[in-house]
Amino acid sequence: MKRNEIILVALMALLNFTHILDFMIVMPLGNILMPKWNLTTSEFAIIVSSYSLSAFVSSFCAIFFADKFDRKKLLLFAYSGFLLGTFACAFAFGTYSMIVARIVTGIFGGLISAQILSIIADVIPYERRGRAMGLLMGGFALASVIGVPFGLYLANTYDWHYPFLVVAIFGVLLLPFLFKFVPNVNSHLENPIKLKERNSNFYDIFSNKAQVTALIFSFLLITGHFIIVPLINPYLVYNVGVPQEYTPLIYLVGGICSLISAQIIGKLADSYGKRNVFVWAALISIVFVVLITNMPHWQLFIVLGIFGFWFSSSTGRTVPGQAMITQAVTSQTRGSFMSLNSCVQSLGTGFASLLSGWITYSDAKFAIHNYNYLGYISVVLILSCVMISYRLERKLQQIEM
Repeated sequence: MKRNEIILVALMALLNFTHILDFMIVMPLGNILMPKWNLTTSEFAIIVSSYSLSAFVSSFCAIFFADKFDRKKLLLFAYSGFLLGTFACAFAFGTYSMIVARIVTGIFGGLISAQILSIIADVIPYERRGRAMGLLMGGFALASVIGVPFGLYLANTYDWHYPFLVVAIFGVLLLPFLFKFVPNVNSHLENPIKLKERNSNFYDIFSNKAQVTALIFSFLLITGHFIIVPLINPYLVYNVGVPQEYTPLIYLVGGICSLISAQIIGKLADSYGKRNVFVWAALISIVFVVLITNMPHWQLFIVLGIFGFWFSSSTGRTVPGQAMITQAVTSQTRGSFMSLNSCVQSLGTGFASLLSGWITYSDAKFAIHNYNYLGYISVVLILSCVMISYRLERKLQQIEM
């Protein structure tokens, strides 16, 4: 990758770090918020899903206007609103105020992912995009390695409000660098598409077999992963018996493994084929999904090892999977398609959160029941992605021809 590409991806990774951390930090706070506000699993799932479902709405609306603006300007606007919402979360005083704050954050946050992916796809050629996606996934890894453990430390030591304050302050400090180093991405404005044609292009997505396949693949990919995520921390604390003060280690170890594997997987995907790497990573991840969702009272070092492998294999699915999805559309309509993809992923995330709350329930001691059912559903969805990936690759080859 060229120097300017590395700087761009690094900044996008840091932005992604704050964006993902704001979303991730709510889930490990479950073992604090559930007893504090006396929440059931379904009520906590509503708090988690409120961000995703509001992001779904804003992402869907963005489909019709995303390609009318410079991608940099739209990204900075969305990020500024996102940071305001994060500040609001820090001052929530109960269930309903938190839900409102999460909705505001989600409305702006829903615009961010599509713009990041569109900027990367417009600026960086496909032959180097696997490495770029690997670096971009470093934002997720950093959120796990540094953000979540540190956020949990602040929550355990001081109060649960502090992680949101830290994320918002870090994001404000990042803004000047984004203004300076992110290039204007407006080549798609040279031949602007009229609203009527834009609407037509939207409907054309559903007649394009490659793009429909990519969207189905994206929805199943995020749903299969996320269905077991929201309740992991309460499950570890109240079922597996991991002491609350050691839960940051789960995300620290997992994040380090994810950070390392993201770079390796990105290079392997460019060298050996994105679909091949995706399939192997997906099949390996199934083993650890089953172990996590059926975990007895194991010693901490065994739990850490399992989560390290799970984080790595999950990253191994996401990096080549996202690279395949970005290739399903041309630059001219990439903004709209990626907004729809972000919309689909938000819907998958919100649906998975609600489903996890409906299927499981907690007892008087906040132990989670039926969590293993979530693992079995995840396995089915991952295997579905494996089968669809073959079809998606054939469609992408037809586009290249």
